Amino acid sequence: MEKTFKKILEGYRLFRKKYAEGDNSIMRNLAVHGQKPEIMVVSCCDSRVDPALILQCKPGDLLVVRNVANIVPPYEKDEALHGTSAALEFGVRLLKVRHLILLGHSQCAGIDALLNSQDLGKNDFISKWVSSIKIEENGPKDCDEYAKLGLRLSYINCLTFPWIKKKIEEKSLMIHRWFFDIKKGQIFTYSEIYGVYQSLNI
Repeated sequence: MEKTFKKILEGYRLFRKKYAEGDNSIMRNLAVHGQKPEIMVVSCCDSRVDPALILQCKPGDLLVVRNVANIVPPYEKDEALHGTSAALEFGVRLLKVRHLILLGHSQCAGIDALLNSQDLGKNDFISKWVSSIKIEENGPKDCDEYAKLGLRLSYINCLTFPWIKKKIEEKSLMIHRWFFDIKKGQIFTYSEIYGVYQSLNI
């Protein structure tokens, strides 16, 4: 454990050297001019799926919100706390991002917890959160396939937000469904034309 902590401190040192030192540093420019990311990512909080690392982005490139199983809940304007919805509003309405990537992944523990619902009563928050992805009676039993179903439901939920739907209709916002295969280290993107996930062309 001590070795891991020393590793992150060394990482911080390298971050300072690369991004924060000098008059023309990226962090100084971001502080002066503010953030203007064009891309937002809704990703899982899984430690193996870091969007900025996978996409090799610099500070200021991505606006990222992470939660268990990368879920976008439906639009609900009530007195409850809506962290992911607030982040979406910040990105879409205030920062005016042009791309919204829903990033699912293989071996998702949140999806696994949903499929093995007998264990869901043993936690305080996870059960209620993942249950927003409705179990379909004849749906896939494979965790990865169900994670892709979760992406579809999150996409549908995105369209319940009036300001997201409006921007899509105006063609000022695009939603992408991406699935990251941890073992292969590869992204697959959903094709609206063919209705399947295909390897992301680079």
